[in-house]
Amino acid sequence: MKILVVDDEKLLVKGMKFNLENEGYQVECAYDGAAAVELTRNGQFDLIILDVMMPEVDGLEACMRIREFSNVPIIMLTAKSEDADKIMGFECGADDYLTKPFNILELKARVRALLRRAVGVQRSRGAVLTAGGLTLNTEERTAVREGRTVELTAKEYDLIELLMRNPRRVYSRENLMNVVWGYTYAGDYRTVDVHIRRLREKLEKNPAEPDHIMTKWGVGYYFKE
Repeated sequence: MKILVVDDEKLLVKGMKFNLENEGYQVECAYDGAAAVELTRNGQFDLIILDVMMPEVDGLEACMRIREFSNVPIIMLTAKSEDADKIMGFECGADDYLTKPFNILELKARVRALLRRAVGVQRSRGAVLTAGGLTLNTEERTAVREGRTVELTAKEYDLIELLMRNPRRVYSRENLMNVVWGYTYAGDYRTVDVHIRRLREKLEKNPAEPDHIMTKWGVGYYFKE
């Protein structure tokens, strides 16, 4: 497993690198957000540990840029502990959040947990994704619920595949708009709400009390296995 560690505190980076390599991980380091984006674009990482407070391109901006082309798991590091800062990190695409100063054992535990989850998702990255009675064939771009084919529009399909490929990851409306519709789309974020409602009507047994396509109030949407 290959991990990218990004922080402008070089001594902290050195310590994380040492401890993670002792766990058997291959570790590459960077010291600013711009370098993190380029390294991720040009390399293959299984996980990124990304500090929020960095000069020029900070961790939140770097996370958003990385999310334009990669779903690699990201742990954000920050000296702030307010809930608003954590929510901002998740809205930018982070998978987990750790407040400085942290115990290196806790960091290792979170790394292991995220990597286990990522491996589980990777095993389902073939032609078929399944959860409960819902099945997606990603080659044919078809959806089946309890043995019955469900007709989805192109954007409905793109949206549910993204959510199913990244279970439990919360996407803000802005994230979904950027990934599924693209930055050039002229509509507003209510478009996402409409598509989520339609997906629930088509794919959930009870759209009013969904089992899979969930809302994180005040944050966004996620898929529950």
